[in-house]
Amino acid sequence: QVQLEESGGGLVQTGGSLRLACAASGDNFSNYGVAWFRQPPGKEREFVAGITWRQDYAEFVKGRFTISRDNAKNTFYLQMHSLKPEDTAIYYCACKLNFFGPSYDYWGQGTQVTVSS
Repeated sequence: QVQLEESGGGLVQTGGSLRLACAASGDNFSNYGVAWFRQPPGKEREFVAGITWRQDYAEFVKGRFTISRDNAKNTFYLQMHSLKPEDTAIYYCACKLNFFGPSYDYWGQGTQVTVSS
């Protein structure tokens, strides 16, 4: 069982920046595929960015958000720049136990990001 704990959400103005962090339990973190998802108000949850053997980004965050990981700290991050009101959402971190798993099996509790106009 893997536990994920997020931090770093909050309120920011349009054009601002935030960094989300997700700390993971487990002994084989370097083998985990990790990702960030978000759920805007009234909408379905959507993929934002992920790291397996490569990095992937949703089109709507390319050039603004960067996903990274620190295997020594069992932690991965989402650095967000040039935030827009439409980035307002609950952000969830997720992981799977290897790079090739079909789905993300472990989820954080979610952290609210609100971008004011």
